Amino acid sequence: MRNPLSKTIVEIEPSGIRKFFDIVSEMEDAVSLGVGEPDFDTPWHIRDEGIYSLEKGRTFYTSNSGLKELRMEIARYLKRHYDLDYDYNDEIFVTVGGSEAIDLAMRAMLDPGDEVLIPQPSYVSYLPCAVLANGTPVTIELKAENEFRLTAEQLEAAVTPKTKLLILPFPNNPTGAIMEKSNLEAVAEVIRRHDLYVLSDEIYSELTYLEHHVSIASLPGMWERTIVINGFSKSHAMTGWRLGYACGPKKIIEQMLKIHQFAIMCAPTTSQYAAVEALRNGDGDVKQMREEYNGRRRYLLHRFKEMGLECFEPFGAFYAFPCIKEFGMTSDEFATRLLNAKKVAVVPGTAFGASGEGYIRISYAYSIESLKLALGRIEEFINELRKKE
Repeated sequence: MRNPLSKTIVEIEPSGIRKFFDIVSEMEDAVSLGVGEPDFDTPWHIRDEGIYSLEKGRTFYTSNSGLKELRMEIARYLKRHYDLDYDYNDEIFVTVGGSEAIDLAMRAMLDPGDEVLIPQPSYVSYLPCAVLANGTPVTIELKAENEFRLTAEQLEAAVTPKTKLLILPFPNNPTGAIMEKSNLEAVAEVIRRHDLYVLSDEIYSELTYLEHHVSIASLPGMWERTIVINGFSKSHAMTGWRLGYACGPKKIIEQMLKIHQFAIMCAPTTSQYAAVEALRNGDGDVKQMREEYNGRRRYLLHRFKEMGLECFEPFGAFYAFPCIKEFGMTSDEFATRLLNAKKVAVVPGTAFGASGEGYIRISYAYSIESLKLALGRIEEFINELRKKE
């Protein structure tokens, strides 16, 4: 029989995160610090609005770009929080999670041979989405000595005549790194000089602990060359609602929307009504969750210091990225042995690119009780390793 499969799809590696999730789900008494998902329930007033929309029979398709009320609220939110100006009519549209928006942006913007710069370690979807869009991914290795921030010098060194798009994944998954305004200004100068475009994934923008998040689209000369991706999963604990959005210049958004029309039709209607409520009345919920995450972050760093585990201070998202190079094993081996010996699941740094070797990702989107239990087991594990040396 003729091979039914696409060579491109077959050659894409599956997510390196899922293996540990599958194992831990069947392991009794295991504790997972691997899931990048808020442990909070969606705030009740948001859930209630979703329920009310069903009770009122609002089970119809919305417009392809999403409910007008939601797009208007997104525009107000972005202006209020990040000083970004978008026309809700043709510069914003609603997607099935931020992940769909990432895929659409690349498919709308890339031609075969166009190079996509992807700073790594970073979210697992960027590279395969670039490949699926016929782009050529080019990775930039982020360095611990730079707190895993992208520097202007690194960007300059990676640009070629074929470079078209830069992925800007900050606040960062898996490292928790952020880009401050001064960092963005230096990078923006390189972007403008080389006439590049930017896909700025700002899904963790509400979860920063050093300074208020600054969007690169708010800097001079950057709005017209930036697609901003955001959503509700992390900020409002709405992962299962599958709702995100993309914002940018009309000429790009209308092409992204064209693909969305044929592939998706529209985002879930119930989720959209709930998101209207989230944006109108959810700022207090976000603040409360951010403060809780910050407390957990501080506890995590304190425990790392106690156990002598090297880790730069993350100021964004809800992840820490400790270094495990002292133990002389790969990230995958460390995570596997920790899971088997102590029933604690973490994610190998290499799940987020080769530059993640020597690190593990720990999520603190878990209760403080779970963190205490898991970190106690991790401390036992590394102490046992040190005794064998």
